[in-house]
Amino acid sequence: MQVKKTIISILGCGWLGLPVASYLVTQGFIVKGSVRSSEKIKELKLANITPYIVDIDSERLIDKAFLEADVLVITIPSKNNQGFQNLIAAIKKASLKKVIFISATSVYPSSDKLITEEHKTVDTPLASIEKLFLNHIEFDTTILRFGGLFGANRNPGNFFRNGRVIKNPEGRVNMIHQEDCIRIIHRVLESDIATDVFNGCADTHPTRRDFYTRATLNLGLDAPMFEENQPVQMKTICNEKLKKTFNFSFKHADLLNI
Repeated sequence: MQVKKTIISILGCGWLGLPVASYLVTQGFIVKGSVRSSEKIKELKLANITPYIVDIDSERLIDKAFLEADVLVITIPSKNNQGFQNLIAAIKKASLKKVIFISATSVYPSSDKLITEEHKTVDTPLASIEKLFLNHIEFDTTILRFGGLFGANRNPGNFFRNGRVIKNPEGRVNMIHQEDCIRIIHRVLESDIATDVFNGCADTHPTRRDFYTRATLNLGLDAPMFEENQPVQMKTICNEKLKKTFNFSFKHADLLNI
């Protein structure tokens, strides 16, 4: 008997979504991917990803075939609340029962305490969109709150070039490599986790001064400049829940050794 392959739809095949989709193809998944313009369709086809044009910020209806999947992974940066409400309405009409929503640790306020998933979020558009998904019982939603994204063509040593001054130098860095993001999404897909929230960031949290100085010097650039004599804003994200739930070890765990 032939085993039915899992169908994954990736909403937003950009910096993170496209490598996620490409990796899942290599793992035997059937993958559908969305872009917002026809210019990128060829790139998806070359990676054996079935392409769709989807833009939740527009009035264009979402293709029903795109949502005919086992899991929808949402990687778009949109903060359009109404657009997501329209997307949820379309999901409820489809057979899709599982959503993985890529959020960010920016939903948390600054705090001197270690921040876990139980920590209250701030009133932001992204936090409101999270609640839209978590409040629906028609499908399960796993929220992944990733730290600052780097890897591939995003080298932190280039973040503050051309004289840009780095604020809050004694604050802590909460970041995650693209490769670990992909591995976490894959691990969630293979699990039977229902609706839940997980923080995703590297194990270490160096100061912004140490991290960005190391990153720029590693590229042979001048050391960055910092805004001194300002109150320190702390935010240190705990990743223990994710590691214990999925028995996960970060490949890029030490941010000072990347």
